[in-house]
Amino acid sequence: MLKDGTYAAWFKTPHGQGTGIVHVAHGKLWGRDGVMTYDGTCEVDENRFTATVTTKRHTEGLPTVFGDDQELEVKLEGTCAGKPATYAATAEQFPGVILEGILLFSEHQPPRAAQASEPIAKFSLARLPKLPKRSR
Repeated sequence: MLKDGTYAAWFKTPHGQGTGIVHVAHGKLWGRDGVMTYDGTCEVDENRFTATVTTKRHTEGLPTVFGDDQELEVKLEGTCAGKPATYAATAEQFPGVILEGILLFSEHQPPRAAQASEPIAKFSLARLPKLPKRSR
């Protein structure tokens, strides 16, 4: 099941590939990569999900995985039976171009508390590595 939270995204088309960050919460989906921002809605039904996402360019000069600078409406269909979630997507503006992707859920681990019996190491400048001497 696609859970609410933050996901690392990887995606590709025949024109290129990219990575980004996607947030899912309460039926909404939003995120960004190095070229585009994403905003849309998401529906989850057991292990399947669908989403409609609008993309918008935020950085000029870099190509998108669709190869064009225009804003797109992307339709996603995917499954999430475990880790990772996988999906395929299309954009009406680019018929026949399939975007494939993976979403990896970001599970934050709480920091481990130091045990009372563990001594706290003191900083010592003398323990830093020495740089080799340069000849002039």
